[in-house]
Amino acid sequence: MNSTQTDVLLVDDSREDVELTSHILRREKLASSIHIVRDGEEALDFLFCRGAFADRSFDRPPKVVLLDLKLPKVNGIQILEQLKNDHRTKFIPVVVLSSSNEERDLVRSYELGANSYIQKPVDFDRFRYTVKTAVLYWLAINQPPPANGAPNAQERNRDEDELRSGQPRGPEYKNRPAVVPHLVNRKKTPTDAM
Repeated sequence: MNSTQTDVLLVDDSREDVELTSHILRREKLASSIHIVRDGEEALDFLFCRGAFADRSFDRPPKVVLLDLKLPKVNGIQILEQLKNDHRTKFIPVVVLSSSNEERDLVRSYELGANSYIQKPVDFDRFRYTVKTAVLYWLAINQPPPANGAPNAQERNRDEDELRSGQPRGPEYKNRPAVVPHLVNRKKTPTDAM
């Protein structure tokens, strides 16, 4: 089993963009481990630990995926949909980094759970700044979810019941204050921001 953590999974079929992006990441010392895949099928194999990547583990996901949309075999929208619809991979941050400026791509990416959508700048300095800033945020600033992800369905249902009733459930909540539903569900007022 492969125990190394991939910092950045770069999914792009453009040789020039791959070289430029990986050069920026290495030069700026932003990522110690960059894995590059050049088509959607290979990206899915990597993310779902299958095929040539069967030795990978779901316990060691990439810290961020930089995803182009226009890919051979399986496009970026299809990758995003599969990734975000699977409980094992849905919390992996995905930054769509695409040359597409089509509104439908932007909207669909966010509908499917993209964490960010960035149109690739044409200018080299802007591209460098954009990649550096985006990766710096996801690797150094962002607080990722716990390694084991979100609570399971049973825990979510118990939490929802607790919110509705205002009463904690189960012995693990013995010393926890009760949730006050009217405060949880209330609308924010202008004074809340003060």
